Amino acid sequence: MDCLGVTKLPEGPQWTYKIKLDGYRVEALRSAKTTILYSRRRNILNEKFPYIAAALSGLPAGTIIDGELVALGAENRSDFNLLQNFRSAQAKIHYYAFDLLFLKGKALLSQPLETRRAMLEEVLRPNEHVALCAVDLSAPHILKFVKDHFLEGVVAKQSDSIYEPGVRSGLWQKHRLNQGQEFVIGGYTPGANGFDALIVGVYAGKGLQFAARVRAGFAPTTRREVFAQIKHLKTPKCPFANLPEKAAGRWGQGLTAEKMRGCVWLKPEAVARIDFAEWTGANKLRHTRYVAMRFDKDPRAVVREEN
Repeated sequence: MDCLGVTKLPEGPQWTYKIKLDGYRVEALRSAKTTILYSRRRNILNEKFPYIAAALSGLPAGTIIDGELVALGAENRSDFNLLQNFRSAQAKIHYYAFDLLFLKGKALLSQPLETRRAMLEEVLRPNEHVALCAVDLSAPHILKFVKDHFLEGVVAKQSDSIYEPGVRSGLWQKHRLNQGQEFVIGGYTPGANGFDALIVGVYAGKGLQFAARVRAGFAPTTRREVFAQIKHLKTPKCPFANLPEKAAGRWGQGLTAEKMRGCVWLKPEAVARIDFAEWTGANKLRHTRYVAMRFDKDPRAVVREEN
């Protein structure tokens, strides 16, 4: 089930809140003999995180839980870059469970969230890698906590909401306090170590919409690593529906036909997390910075998120 991005956190007794974590969304399925970790894109993550699967081995057979796989960095804040260095960060990687979808083969999707959570608390055994994700704070208090600790944002859920797979109904909402989200990589401009800037966008209207060229946030090693992950996607066709642009615009981010001659286009299959200062009135990003690749995100599901 997906969260709807909102600019203001909803309030009222029907809402519950938790800190928004910056990690991989993972569903864990426990069969009679093993635990399988599934990403959003249905990739199996057991080879990368075998100790997480082992830590969930106490679940009853026929059980599926939903949660977030995160790495805790400085001051116990979720650190997505650290999560990608999973081979050297095992002790810092944890699975925070927040929902119970099946228990002993019985579907719980139509049960209220508060019922599913209560059952999850009974069945999950916290350990060094597994914990329950629950915060019992009011909207003003959790917002203050997140701001004071420089965290990403807050997730609000209606306590009586059923579980709707793949749906963004608004019964679950997310409110970001920082400016950053996932973008589809649709091309690059050539440069040292493979590229000078990534060309990124989001899906809206008739297709992929160009949003920015991203130069900051790369060390030479990072550029080589990212280039190795995207170079096989090269294509002669520009994937952006809103290019070329007539002018470069006030901030010089526009891609005119002349500038496009120096671009290399990619099939829109790779996703990256980008931080930025703001969206402009022309739907472009200012002061962008690369954070990390996101292999757990479906490119077609990448849209502009409201803060």
